Amino acid sequence: MAMEALENEQPLGRVALRQSRNREALVLAGYKVMSKKGIDSATMQEIAELADVGAGTVYSYFKNKDDLAVAVLERVMLNLALRIEKVTDNFTDPAQVYAYGIRTVIEAATGDRRWKQLLHRAEVISNAMFNCMGPFAIRDIENATKAGRFKVSDAKLTFKLASYAIIGACRAMTQGIVPANSIDETVVRMLCLNGIGEAEAIELANRPRPPLPPENSVQEHKLR
Repeated sequence: MAMEALENEQPLGRVALRQSRNREALVLAGYKVMSKKGIDSATMQEIAELADVGAGTVYSYFKNKDDLAVAVLERVMLNLALRIEKVTDNFTDPAQVYAYGIRTVIEAATGDRRWKQLLHRAEVISNAMFNCMGPFAIRDIENATKAGRFKVSDAKLTFKLASYAIIGACRAMTQGIVPANSIDETVVRMLCLNGIGEAEAIELANRPRPPLPPENSVQEHKLR
């Protein structure tokens, strides 16, 4: 009886494994194609070919190109979080770690076409950012609070609010609703959410910023 149950479970395990591999292959193929051509110019056909799956198979995992693009952007976000961490691991001020991350995310969302082409799905992208980058940002807020730099009682809620505010501000910038050069002011306002004064936020926002490592230096290692 136990052997029969095991035999019945094995095909399901193989199916689940194949589905997981197919989905991962599609996300990584989408990452490569959309990074090179942008979301609008990428086609599901070329992504399926690069992933070595049938064109129709794509729609078993993603209902349309926008859904696949969101999964790709989640990888872009994770990659960016890891690259930020490579730089900020050398910082001694936890408040500076968070400030560096906030500015870097805003610059990516307003300058990287993979982000810009999805900003119309503001709620989806805000949730994706919270899920992908939240573990890093929440940790940084908590560290800065413990060090007496921030005054935050609920780091998770604070970054949830920040996620929506950041994406809303970035969408407004890319649509010309607010000036494109509003990044400095946006960073300051995001820092003030953490219970610090404007002068302190301005000082943090204007500290020197070391460059990020190249994208592939992390992506190939972490996402392969």
